[in-house]
Amino acid sequence: MSISPDSVLAALGTVEEPDLKKDLVTLNMIRDLEIEGSRIAFTVVLTTPACPLKDLIRTRCETAIHRDVDAEAEVVVNMEADVTMPGSNAATEGGSSGVKNFIAVASGKGGVGKSTVAANLAVALAKSGAAVGLVDTDIYGPSVPVMFGIDTSVKPRVNEDRKIIPLEAYGVKLLSMGFLVDETNAVVWRGPMVSSAVRQFLGDAEWGELDYLILDLPPGTGDIQLTIVQTVPLTGAVIVSTPQDVALADARKGVAMFRKVNVPVLGIVENMAYFTPPDLPDRKYYLFGEGGARRFAEEAEAPFLGEVPIEQALRESGDFGTPIVERDPQSFSARALVQIAQNTAQQVSIRNAEAPPTQQVEILHR
Repeated sequence: MSISPDSVLAALGTVEEPDLKKDLVTLNMIRDLEIEGSRIAFTVVLTTPACPLKDLIRTRCETAIHRDVDAEAEVVVNMEADVTMPGSNAATEGGSSGVKNFIAVASGKGGVGKSTVAANLAVALAKSGAAVGLVDTDIYGPSVPVMFGIDTSVKPRVNEDRKIIPLEAYGVKLLSMGFLVDETNAVVWRGPMVSSAVRQFLGDAEWGELDYLILDLPPGTGDIQLTIVQTVPLTGAVIVSTPQDVALADARKGVAMFRKVNVPVLGIVENMAYFTPPDLPDRKYYLFGEGGARRFAEEAEAPFLGEVPIEQALRESGDFGTPIVERDPQSFSARALVQIAQNTAQQVSIRNAEAPPTQQVEILHR
């Protein structure tokens, strides 16, 4: 008996996308169906190349066809991705017009490893196959040049349209004040000048088509944060904290700020979660307390994206200019950061399916 396309689609109509809670056929995720005898081939179009559930989806598709169509069929499931965006109006004018998702990586206080998380998040998403950019919006203390090993004597060029052309490393497009100012000089600017620089990085740069533009924010809830929510429609924010109470107190303020301006919080990351000695891989020492950010995520009703251990290789990777997910992908911290990137992409897909686009904030001065 020949296999019909309708019978295959009916079987795949029983396979639910785990995050979006609808079947693959209804979501129009099945493409390029081909049937040759007992061979059935098709493509599942995922909402992100970093989907952490792609193997589960593949297995469920194979099981459904063997159960409902032909137990002996050869099933070939190809996986592609088309990253979703919050809505047709999610892109801004100017250089950011091709950006699907703006993701802020923020913290309430400094020293919690926010830039480390942002850098590795960007590289991990790029390694998964996504088009990614990273903006270092910490004008006073830029860290992207060091973390990506960029020679600061190499300056970004300007094209014929007077747009800044980002530099690129490890598959990520990059902009930072550190590329424009000598590393031995301090940026001594008032708030309006800083805000103007951030707006230029977002609106006057030639980013091209990007699935994700990661914004590495400075600590706090000040001028730069307000400028960003006024300039671009953020898809969401990732909050980075360490486990101890002093960091969590400030992380709460970060969550409160984003929610006050109606920016979804994609989740919480706990950095410096524990220390495992290299010679005792089964031991965990919770130097700054255990599970503080996880408990905070539950309290804030926000997803917990993962925890990153304290590891010498992670510190060295930042100093040597190669993010750990590229330099030592089998390390504890690299595997944790890849999982965090997958969980972040997952939350972006869920947010884009369930919530309308974030509106740029209009702040009125009285």
